Amino acid sequence: MKLPGFYSSGQFARMANVSLRTIRYYDKENILKPSYVNDTGARFYTDEDFARLQQILLLKYLGFSLKDIREMTVKDMDYHFMLNSLKMQKTLVEDRMEQMQLVKDAIENTVSAIEEKQEIDWSQMLELIHLTGMEKSLKSQYQNASNISARIRLHEEYSQNPQGWFPWIYEQCQIEDGWNILELGCGNGALWTENFSLIPNHVKIHLSDVSEGMLRDARRNLGLEDRRFSFSSFDCAKIPFSDDTFHLVIANHVLFYCNDLDTVCLEIRRVLKPGGTLICSTYGADHMKEISSLVQHFDSRIVLSAENLYERFGLENGPSFLLPYFREVSCLRYEDSIYLDKPEPLIEYILSCHGNQNQFLLDRYSDFCSFVEKKTKHGFSITKDAGIFRCKC
Repeated sequence: MKLPGFYSSGQFARMANVSLRTIRYYDKENILKPSYVNDTGARFYTDEDFARLQQILLLKYLGFSLKDIREMTVKDMDYHFMLNSLKMQKTLVEDRMEQMQLVKDAIENTVSAIEEKQEIDWSQMLELIHLTGMEKSLKSQYQNASNISARIRLHEEYSQNPQGWFPWIYEQCQIEDGWNILELGCGNGALWTENFSLIPNHVKIHLSDVSEGMLRDARRNLGLEDRRFSFSSFDCAKIPFSDDTFHLVIANHVLFYCNDLDTVCLEIRRVLKPGGTLICSTYGADHMKEISSLVQHFDSRIVLSAENLYERFGLENGPSFLLPYFREVSCLRYEDSIYLDKPEPLIEYILSCHGNQNQFLLDRYSDFCSFVEKKTKHGFSITKDAGIFRCKC
């Protein structure tokens, strides 16, 4: 019997131009489950299942294992998730294209060297090995970029302060023409893309991040032709610039990730000019506390973060870390909160966290979605407790 809006396994496979055996295998491996199974065991799929299949096939085409794909996708294909997924897939394809171009160039250089010298250049062969090894990092880069985007979107789309976090941060920087600026942990460059029209013409802005994937996103977002920007990857405990180089150093939600905060502060002070400024942001103890309460109400075993970042470097204890290295430290809090009445952005945010939530949520995903839907139906408010320290050399 044909169900309205549903396709049998055979119809689904033919329409997607894959084998029925593939569809059955994805079902067996819990990668793509049917939307409906009748009393006789017949399986049926919907248009939403096509969207999930598209995501699976693209990731498979890009070289990810089925185990990786299962970890990298969720079972919901609401338009909100689908739009964000497609954007991240586009970024992943662009990353792979850049990688393959580098490999192509390296092969051509190696071939030319062999033809000219009639011997193998082992240093170029080593470069080829390193380039082909880049593939292993794409999964983590995709996941990190996707997770960061999910967290940023919740703040951008549902925060109550109309100014927005990045415009507020930029305002506190008080940038002047002629300045030399360093941003540590630039991510995708959002601080600059959101304030692009305000950036003076005669400044030099160096963006850094330990993630090459994040730097690629920043380059794409800002454009290589803009000579004000330069990019490099390094650990902020070893800043590769001379003493007294920068008027301003920005570390937006970075310092609580540093293993040796004393060394990082020494390095920042070293590269700042006399009278230069460090702007560093962090959280307070109440930040997003309602989300942790919500997930623990659903399952008390869930911990969204293995550690509280504000305990490592937060609004409460930040001055104790900064005052030994800077003559003046002042704290400014960003007044804001989040309010939403739909579950999808909150679910996406929760899945993006660094804790153990996926271990307990993915197998009960439908139940969790229903739980969050009930909690947000009449509105859900979330405390934001964040701010900056402005530090003077």
